[in-house]
Amino acid sequence: MLTLNPKELDSRVFYSYLTGTVAPRPIAFASTVDKLGNVNLSPFSFFNIMGINPPILVFAPNNRGRDGSKKDTTLNLEEVPEVVINMVDYAMVQQMSLSSVEFPRGTNEFIKAGFTEEKSVFVEPSRVKESKAQFECKVLEIKQFGSMNLAICEVILAHFSEEIIGENGKIDQQKTDWVARMGGDWYVRANEISMFEVEKPTTKIGIGYDAIPGSIRLSKILTGNHLGQLGNVENLPTQAEIEAYQATPTMQKIIEQVMYGCAFLDNLLHAEAAKLLNENKVKEAWLVLLQSF
Repeated sequence: MLTLNPKELDSRVFYSYLTGTVAPRPIAFASTVDKLGNVNLSPFSFFNIMGINPPILVFAPNNRGRDGSKKDTTLNLEEVPEVVINMVDYAMVQQMSLSSVEFPRGTNEFIKAGFTEEKSVFVEPSRVKESKAQFECKVLEIKQFGSMNLAICEVILAHFSEEIIGENGKIDQQKTDWVARMGGDWYVRANEISMFEVEKPTTKIGIGYDAIPGSIRLSKILTGNHLGQLGNVENLPTQAEIEAYQATPTMQKIIEQVMYGCAFLDNLLHAEAAKLLNENKVKEAWLVLLQSF
């Protein structure tokens, strides 16, 4: 392990390790105005949801690393404590990046980056029309810690493109194409090719890792992810279910291989279970693993 003490490193050096590992990070594409109505549009990847009642978004337009000065976004929020946080998808990522150029204060990045201003309902800053999710926010507080400025924002109105709404009226993740920030110049694209589902153990109490038999826990074939899936079931299959499963073609094939001495039984069972778990067939995997002859 490479062990680093941030107090012993230049902050910009340690920053590269932080941003390269605390990732991917969603992007707050923040639209603000100053007291004269001058527009600013800038992306920030120190950003996330921090509450739901009320709905709170938090992002950090930190001071510039080279001279410690406040960015235009912070100055604007101090003058007009309102912001529209626009979400960024792949179709707009290059324009979003262009907007991050340090243009002179008062420059309208909507124009510089080729975005369309759309009037907001409750706040002064405009929305980015091209964004498929836009949050009008009131800034409740800006917490300052050294060079960090933490903007705590309450969402007072949200807008979502029909393009990402599913038949149930909710966001269909397979219709989105969000991008997120990695370290250096790297981004990641969260589309249906790269996304996957993990069942949340919120409506049931799984048996837990410690309840998995040791012969399975210590498997050289099953991974930590596989064991996590196995530990998330509420109950193990009954003995009757296990015995009935012996008659399936899958088990008959394994029995035949063992009879002819082709492989060790545990290896065959664990390999078949791994295959089933990769297909999210957890109960079938348990039925395989609990076989005994």
